[in-house]
Amino acid sequence: MIHYLRGQVLTALLGAFILIVLLGYLAYTTTTVTVPEAGGIYVEGLAGRPSSINPLLSQFNQVDVDLASLIFSGLTRSDLSGATVPDLAERWEISPDGTRYTFYLRRGVRWHDGPPFTADDVVFTIQAIQAPEFQGPPQLAQLWRAVTVEKIDNYAVAFILPEPFSPFLSYTSLGLLPRHLLGGVPARDLPRNLFNVRPIGTGPFRLVELSYDRAALEAFPPYYDQPPRLSRIEFRFYPDVSSVWAAYLRGEIQGVTQVRSEDLEEARRQENLVLYSAPTSGYALIFLNLIEPALREKEVRQALLWGIDRQRIIDQILEGQAIVAHSIYPPGSWAFNPDIPHYFYDPNQARTLLEAAGWMDQDGDGVREKEGVPLEFSLLTNDDPLRRRIIEEIARQLWEIGIKVNTLVLGNPGIVQEALAPRRFMALLYEWGDLPADPDAYEMWHSTQTGEGGQNYPGWSNRDADEALEEARRTSDPARRKELYDLFQRVFAEEVPAILLYHPIYTYGVDARVGGVQLAPLTHPSDRFRTIAQWYVNVQRVLVSEAED
Repeated sequence: MIHYLRGQVLTALLGAFILIVLLGYLAYTTTTVTVPEAGGIYVEGLAGRPSSINPLLSQFNQVDVDLASLIFSGLTRSDLSGATVPDLAERWEISPDGTRYTFYLRRGVRWHDGPPFTADDVVFTIQAIQAPEFQGPPQLAQLWRAVTVEKIDNYAVAFILPEPFSPFLSYTSLGLLPRHLLGGVPARDLPRNLFNVRPIGTGPFRLVELSYDRAALEAFPPYYDQPPRLSRIEFRFYPDVSSVWAAYLRGEIQGVTQVRSEDLEEARRQENLVLYSAPTSGYALIFLNLIEPALREKEVRQALLWGIDRQRIIDQILEGQAIVAHSIYPPGSWAFNPDIPHYFYDPNQARTLLEAAGWMDQDGDGVREKEGVPLEFSLLTNDDPLRRRIIEEIARQLWEIGIKVNTLVLGNPGIVQEALAPRRFMALLYEWGDLPADPDAYEMWHSTQTGEGGQNYPGWSNRDADEALEEARRTSDPARRKELYDLFQRVFAEEVPAILLYHPIYTYGVDARVGGVQLAPLTHPSDRFRTIAQWYVNVQRVLVSEAED
């Protein structure tokens, strides 16, 4: 009996103890939350290897661009909407005539090796680009050689333009170089200088290790802006994107620089992998040669847009890795106009438009005619397998509304040299990629660009569109620029000088233990690091009241 009572007492005490522990745990977990903690290492796989980690030269290599985006800073940067915001410059002023930009620099900024950042570094960088022997991208040199740079004092610099050019602000996001290290290096020798593999910048991370197969970056404590939560980023280099994916499956890396459409199904099955997707600034379209009789009429071009099931192409051919393009600007861009007409797949609407315009199938062969001219054209693209499938699908869809499309394929270099540049095409599937953050579309859609050397390949000329693009280049008022680009998009949607198909989606894979990742429309894949300061791998549990503070 005594043993029995002792057993009951012990059981009761054990139960009470468990209850107290459980209640304590519940109280702890319900009154505390996990919050990011500084420190930790993030490891990402990149396809390729660095060759020149220098913002003036890195545009030739994706890996260089990724590394340079973390190591270097510009006077400005673009935010998640693509708008230009301050970075190394605290603020700027634009003269009333739009030709003088004065930037006031942050004080207290340090290069990774210690010396202060000043206006001398800005002037040096621009003069290196302006040098006749500069070896970087020609288009970069062309822009800056027309600009006069002037040092006002150690923390103020001015740029004088020959004429108003509002997109200029976006070009000031260019990473700046240290004069104290490169001031004695001629521009022609920059590509061969050791600085390109031992870069020194002012960005949130500094390079501490670089070898054939990896690079290591550490957070830079004196960084002038929000300090990164991560203490270290390691990049592993692989031959191609498929090798990066294989490395993730082997557990070598936490981040996959880009998840290809062919790997998506397997990626979605990975329990600990989070996929982040965002549209890019580029877009795929069909250029229409507007001198062709069958394509001159606006109603025919509108019917083409109604008659193509773009969502089907995205779902069945692109594995969902795109969004339908209703504008040349992706949703999320500050310039995007959500109120423009949207053409959703409607073959009946396409037939109605064609019949109202006098295009009928008079001989019963399935192809519409008008005044003896058949509604028939050739659709050309390069030899990319996906694009071949796309033009074949478009040909099938348009046949259903009485339009005959003959598909043609050219090699990738030949598509520009043999077809686009000389305007020897009827319709051509193409993709504009890595477009600048600024929405200026003058060089692609203004009527002055229809001739040789211009990029208005359809030969479109519209006074309202021209005037909107011209004024948007001149005015520095963001609200007015938005109004003008809204107008341009309305005219474009009405006139349909080209068939907008889709904005490609960039998909980035990151281990679920990495928090704070955020993607928005990307001008360049390196824009995935825009919010790198918020990324974290370490967490701690704190009281709710502390987290709210």
